[in-house]
Amino acid sequence: MSTVSEKSRITETEDGITFHRVDQPDQFPDWAPREEVVLFLHHKMKPYHDSIPDIERALDYALSDKECEGGFIMLTKVEGELVGVLTMLKTGMGGYIPENILLFVSVDPSMRGRGIGGKLCMHCINQADGDVKLHVEYDNPAKRLYERLGFTTKYAEMRYVK
Repeated sequence: MSTVSEKSRITETEDGITFHRVDQPDQFPDWAPREEVVLFLHHKMKPYHDSIPDIERALDYALSDKECEGGFIMLTKVEGELVGVLTMLKTGMGGYIPENILLFVSVDPSMRGRGIGGKLCMHCINQADGDVKLHVEYDNPAKRLYERLGFTTKYAEMRYVK
């Protein structure tokens, strides 16, 4: 059972996890300012992390009000501390390419193994409009979590890098 406040976009679960949804740049809470969220994603996703400028661009995209952009950022708090962050982006597509991409998901290493990552992912998947895709390296241990949640590998991603 969860209690949801639409006005504040906060969901508190019975097991002490609080999810705080950020849809606009001014919605970051005092306990997780944007700069801290950027650093959290950069440091806590290691060794599968992205650069700070790439993370900042992704957050800008998620919080954009431009057509065919947008998404949301979900912050996870336990006992007053930021323990998880997920960034969901709209793709502007549908059908052949899912409507959403789960771009970043990270749980503080000291909190892993407690089911927080799975709950964070499912909470966000349930809030996303449409299907969700993600990219994960084959050797990333999180790949097993995504498979348990129901993600499947349908295509091999190929890139041509200039």
